[in-house]
Amino acid sequence: MAGEAAQPGVEPLAFARFLDSSPQPFIYGYGGRSLRELREREFGRLAGTVYLDHAGATLFPQSQLTSFTKDLMENVYGNPHSQNISSKLTYETVEQVRHRILAHFGTTPEDYTVIFTAGSTAALKLVAEAFPWVSPGPESSGSLFCYLTDSHTSVVGMRKVTAAVNVACVPVRPEDMRSAEKQDAAAADPDPQPPHLFCYPAQSNFSGTRYPLSWIGEVKSGRMRPVSAPGRWYVLLDAAAYVGTSPLDLSVHQADFVPVSFYKIFGFPTGLGALLVNNRSAPLLRKTYFGGGTAAAYLAGEDFYIPRESVAERFEDGTISFLDVIALKHGFDALEHLTGGMENIRQHTFTLARYTYAALAALRYPNGAPVVRIYSDSEFSSPDVQGPVISFNMLDAEGHIIGYSQVDKMASLYNIHVRTGCFCNTGACQRHLGISDEMVKKHLQAGHVCGDDVDLIDGQPTGSVRISFGYMSTLEDAQAFLRFIAATRLHPSLSQPLPAATPGQAGGLPAEVEDQTAVPATLHRGGLSPWEDLPTDSRVWNSSPTAVDAVALHAPLPEATRTQESPSEKTAGTPGGDLGSHVVTNLFVYPIKSCAAFEVTRWPLGNQGLLYDRSWMVVNHNGICLSQKQEPRLCLIQPVIDLQRRVMVIRAPGMEPIEVPLEENSKRAQICQSKVCADRVTTYDCGEKISGWLSRFFGRPCHLIKQSSDFQRNPRRRCGKDQSACTTAVLSLVNEAQYLLINRSSVLELQRQLSTSGENGKEELFPMTELISRFRANIIMNGTRAFEEEKWDGISVGSLCFQVLGPCHRCQMICINQQTGQRNQDVFQKLSESRERKVNFGVYLMHSSLDLSSPCYLSVGSQVLPVLKENIEHHDEKHQDALS
Repeated sequence: MAGEAAQPGVEPLAFARFLDSSPQPFIYGYGGRSLRELREREFGRLAGTVYLDHAGATLFPQSQLTSFTKDLMENVYGNPHSQNISSKLTYETVEQVRHRILAHFGTTPEDYTVIFTAGSTAALKLVAEAFPWVSPGPESSGSLFCYLTDSHTSVVGMRKVTAAVNVACVPVRPEDMRSAEKQDAAAADPDPQPPHLFCYPAQSNFSGTRYPLSWIGEVKSGRMRPVSAPGRWYVLLDAAAYVGTSPLDLSVHQADFVPVSFYKIFGFPTGLGALLVNNRSAPLLRKTYFGGGTAAAYLAGEDFYIPRESVAERFEDGTISFLDVIALKHGFDALEHLTGGMENIRQHTFTLARYTYAALAALRYPNGAPVVRIYSDSEFSSPDVQGPVISFNMLDAEGHIIGYSQVDKMASLYNIHVRTGCFCNTGACQRHLGISDEMVKKHLQAGHVCGDDVDLIDGQPTGSVRISFGYMSTLEDAQAFLRFIAATRLHPSLSQPLPAATPGQAGGLPAEVEDQTAVPATLHRGGLSPWEDLPTDSRVWNSSPTAVDAVALHAPLPEATRTQESPSEKTAGTPGGDLGSHVVTNLFVYPIKSCAAFEVTRWPLGNQGLLYDRSWMVVNHNGICLSQKQEPRLCLIQPVIDLQRRVMVIRAPGMEPIEVPLEENSKRAQICQSKVCADRVTTYDCGEKISGWLSRFFGRPCHLIKQSSDFQRNPRRRCGKDQSACTTAVLSLVNEAQYLLINRSSVLELQRQLSTSGENGKEELFPMTELISRFRANIIMNGTRAFEEEKWDGISVGSLCFQVLGPCHRCQMICINQQTGQRNQDVFQKLSESRERKVNFGVYLMHSSLDLSSPCYLSVGSQVLPVLKENIEHHDEKHQDALS
C-alpha cells in the first residue's frame, strides 16, 4: 500500500495490484493465447517500437498477409463484371465477404446491405449526396441535417452538400443531447415529411468518448430529438473509430447508415471501406450519376437509364477494388484466430487504457502540480463509455502546456509513435481545449492550419497528444510510454531499464504479465495507484527536487568567458558588443543533404547559398529523400569538393573512394522529380556507378541525385520585414533557408547544461566540436552572449548582407553523433527542458542582396556585424554611409 516500504529485493507488481484494486474485473490478453508469442510471431517488425496510434491505423498481422498472398498465388481472380470462370470466382468470393461483414456486425442480408466504398469518408459523401433532402417551401419547412459537434471532419463536411440544396444545418453539442428530454413515441405517420438526418460518432476520434448507441432507437422512434421539428428522423452512426476495438450489433442498434473503414479493424487493406445500409432505409437513397456496373440498361443517344435492382450494385460505380475485398476474408480469419473475437479485443484494449489513464492521472511534480492534462468526458469506468484512447497535453511544473510537436519529437527519440493535433475533429478539440471560434480564425491568420506543427499560439494549445491501443498492444507498450513520461518530466533515471518484478504475485494473470517491470513515478493522492512500486523513500514525490530541474539556457555566462567592452567600443545596432566580438570561426559545406560536413576556410557563394551546399541528396528505390532520421549512417558519407578538378570525391568506412562530376552531362542525364519539404524539385540521377556504391554501403537500393542547374526553388518561409529577399531568393535542397548560423556561446551554454559527473568525480562534457557538428550549421561564429543571435534582424559580413529569418526549430537529428552515427537523446531533451518549451537552436539566414557579377566569398576570420531588430533602420543608414 501507499507509504509502506517494500521488503528488500521485492518489487510489487504494479499491474497486478492495479487489477486487484479495481472494483470491476479487467481482462488482459486473450485467455490461453500468449500475447507475447503473438507479438513475436505476427508483429516482429514492432521489436523496439512502441506503436500507440491504433485509432489512426491499426497494424496487420503477418499471417493475414501470408494467407492473402497465398490465396492470390493459387487462384485467378478476374473482373467480377465479366462472365468467365475467373470472374465468377471473384463475384462469388466478394459476395461471401459481404455476408462475412454482415455477420461480423450481428446482422444478415435480409436487414442490411454492404456498399463498398473507398473508405468511411467516401461512405459519408455517398449518404450526403443520395439522401432525399427536401428544400424548404410553402408546404414544408424542409429537411434538417444535424450532427454532433464531436464529429469527424468528414461528417461536418456533409453540410456543404446540404447547403447546396438549401437544407439547414444544425450542429448539436454533446451536452445538449445528453440533457434532451425523453418524449413519448411520436404518433404513427405512414409517410411523414420532411426527412431529417442525425449523425453522431459511436466513438470520438479525439477523446475516445463513446456515445450511447441507445440514441439510435430513441431518435428514430421520436422519443429523443436533436432538434424539435416535424418529420421523420434517420440516424447515421459513424462507426469508423468504434469498430476497430469493439463489437457492434446492428440487430440491436439498427442505425440507418453505418460507414466503416476496414484498415481501422485489420490494418490492411487501406483505402477500402463500406456503407452498411438498413434495407428499410435503402429505398430513400437517390442516384444521380451512374458508372460501369450500376446500370441495368441505358441508352447513349437519349436520357434513358434503369439502375440495377441491388442497392450495392446501384451505388458501386465502376469496378470495386475486388482484390482488397478478398483480403478482408483473411483479415476476419486472422482476427478471430488470434483474439477470439471483438469482445475480447474490447476488454483487452480498455484494460490497457484504464491502467494507463490511472497512471497518468496520478503523476505529479514535486510541487504537487499535475504532469499531464487529460481530455476526457469519463473516468474510464467502463468500455461502454470510453474507448482505448487517451488525449492529453503535457504540462511543466508551473502548469504551462508543453506543445504537442515537442512531445511528439521527444517520443520519437524513444521510438514511441503517437498522434498529435486535433485528429480531424475541430469541434471536440475546441470544446476540450477551450478554443473559441474567434481563436480558430485568429490561429489561421497566424499561419496555423490543420495538420501542421504549430502547437502553441500565445501560450495556448492548438491541439493535443493522443495515444490509442490496438488488439496487439501489450502492457510493455503502456509501461514504456509511462517510463517515457516519467523520464522526460520527472526523473532521468527512469529512462533506464528497471528491475523486473517478482513473478508469482499476479494472482491468475497470464505468465507473460508476471515478469513485467514496475513503472515508478510520483503519487499524488490517496488510494492505490499503478505507480506504487517503489519503497517510500525512493518515490519522486518523497524526495528533493528532481535531477532534471530546468535551468534556462538564457542565463549569462560567467565573467571570465565574456568579451570585456567599454561604452566607447559599442557600435549602433550592435547588441552590446564591440566590432571584434563577433567573428566567423568555422565554415561548413554539406554537398550531399544529410551527409557529413566539408569544412573550409574560404568558400565561394552562389545564388543558393554556399556553392554546392545541399546540391545532392540520397534517395531510396522509390525516389524518397533519405535523412539521418531514417538512416543515421548517412553522416558517415564524407563528400569533399575539388573545385579545380570539378569533381566531388566521396568516402565512407570500408569503401573505396568514388568521384562524381560537379556538373551533369546534359546528353546523358536522367531527369527525375523529387520532393524536399513538400516542394517538388527537378533533379537528375548521377548514374549507376555511384548508385551501386551507395547501395553496397547501405545494403539496400539507393541513388544519388542532384538538383538541376536550370531549376529554381523559392522559399516558403515568411521573410519578415524584407519580403523582397524571399521573392528573389532561390534555394538548393535545404529545408528552409540558404544558410544556418550558430553561436559558439550558445553551444558553450548548452555544453554546461549537459555536463555530468563521472565515476572519478570529474565533470565530463560533450566535446565542443562534437556538439557543434550535431547542429549542421554553415556558419559558426563566436559571440558575447548565449542566444543573442535570436534577437538579431540581420548581419553583415564584410560587404555581404544577410537577413535573419528566425530560429531553427530542431528535430531529432541533433541526437545523432555526426562522427559515429550513434543516437543519444540528451541534447534534444536538455534543449526541450530549457528553451521555453521550444527546441530552437541557431538561426536561418538569407541573402538580402547579392551581386554575383564578381566572385563573392565567405571566409573564416571575417567580422560579423549583427543588427538588432529595433535598430535595423538606423543601422541600414550607417552601413550605407560606410560603404559609400
